[in-house]
Amino acid sequence: MDDNTTRIGPAGPASADPQGGTETLHRAVVEAVSSVYDPEIPVNIYELGLIYDVSVSESRDVDILMTLTSPMCPVAESLPVEVESRVRGVDDVNDVHVELTWDPPWTPEMMSEAAKLELGFM
Repeated sequence: MDDNTTRIGPAGPASADPQGGTETLHRAVVEAVSSVYDPEIPVNIYELGLIYDVSVSESRDVDILMTLTSPMCPVAESLPVEVESRVRGVDDVNDVHVELTWDPPWTPEMMSEAAKLELGFM
């Protein structure tokens, strides 16, 4: 990642864009990703901790690193495509690349506090 890229994961911004040029776009991308739900779990995939990283470059290209709850997940083929589609719908996004990873494997500990509360884990 170059110095002109801002990354956002579930914990929030990893670095700030000094010009402020892409910070608003980051928020819009995270909002778009947060509108995607795992069809078997009533919590969005961002709060579930399935999004490991979101980065937006100065050229407004978006890279998303994500996982699924299981390699055998029935939406393994469709969920990344839905994420890409939602992010492509965000104004000012130039290009989108979604990468699926299994490292580290997802665990319920990766969920946000709000997701844990919603699902009765707390």
